[in-house]
Amino acid sequence: MIHVLVAPGPIDLAAELARIEALTAGAVASFSGSVRADDGVTLLELEHYPGATEAALAALAADAVARWQLQGAIIVHRVGPMRPGERIVLVATAAPHRAAALDACAYLIDRLKTDAPFWKRETRGKDKRWVDARDTDRAAAERWAIPAPDA
Repeated sequence: MIHVLVAPGPIDLAAELARIEALTAGAVASFSGSVRADDGVTLLELEHYPGATEAALAALAADAVARWQLQGAIIVHRVGPMRPGERIVLVATAAPHRAAALDACAYLIDRLKTDAPFWKRETRGKDKRWVDARDTDRAAAERWAIPAPDA
């Protein structure tokens, strides 16, 4: 099962986790991220390319499902304006064992930070600026370029 959603509304964490837990896989790993108030950020606006963004996220999820033999993967990402503290992303994975679920969850969040077509604009006071992926995000994604342990 792969479920990908890109939408402007709040993420229903309980409903999404219930969806993946219904697979009764044995292990569920999840990550939810919120907008940070780094350096005085008061607003984060996320834009995407409808259709292409969902396809890119679905491809990442399909790769994780195949690589770790998952029973399911969920990626839910918000777009539009968000304030610090608001949830921006949820990634959840289901596998027979915890190692696969945890690794796949980390893989998905690391890769979507650099590979998904989103454009971020931060507002700090009266200043607005577009934000690129950070070097730390690129380094985290690059660690997954090596083959999986069982590959």
